[in-house]
Amino acid sequence: MKKIDLEIFDISHSGTNSGAYAMVLVEKGGNRKIPIIIGSSEAQAIAIELENMKPSRPLTHDLYKNTLTSFNMTVTEVLIYNYNEGIFFAKVIVTDGERIIEIDSRSSDAVAIAVRFRIPIKCYETILQSMGIDPSDDSTSEDDLEEDREIVFGDVFEDVEKPQKKTDKSEELKSLRDKLNQAIENEEYEAASILKMAIEKLESEK
Repeated sequence: MKKIDLEIFDISHSGTNSGAYAMVLVEKGGNRKIPIIIGSSEAQAIAIELENMKPSRPLTHDLYKNTLTSFNMTVTEVLIYNYNEGIFFAKVIVTDGERIIEIDSRSSDAVAIAVRFRIPIKCYETILQSMGIDPSDDSTSEDDLEEDREIVFGDVFEDVEKPQKKTDKSEELKSLRDKLNQAIENEEYEAASILKMAIEKLESEK
């Protein structure tokens, strides 16, 4: 069956599932998107890696990567191969250079592993045809994702996004860095990722 390359479009709070997140995957070079409900710990694990943040101790998916690497094994791709009763099924494809092993996985764990190994996220065309959403048929989808994101980060978004009084750029950067350090210390990695993006945006401004 034909495989389609996917990439992460967004991860945001799920308004319909308390404590859960919506991970949206989009086909590379296309418009179709797949929304997948994932847990908060998996969302955090993915966000940490995407923002190049380093937790004080290895997380579960870091341990998985370190273990495989120690045995001279690597992951070549992750594949979302089935959907049944609201659940996406995935495989992690592992090799030691001689053998190729397919390991069953939750889709959220598979994506968390993929971002750590910098490898493709794929799904079968049949999955994308049956479960994919074309944004041209739903013009409000991105607005909805933005609203969900605001629900997740609350005060952090208010601090970062709301209009500020004119202040010295260095003072703003210092304030944001202090908040970033505090968020990392408290292991609030979702909030820290937003603060990190705000710092990068401010630093890039002339």
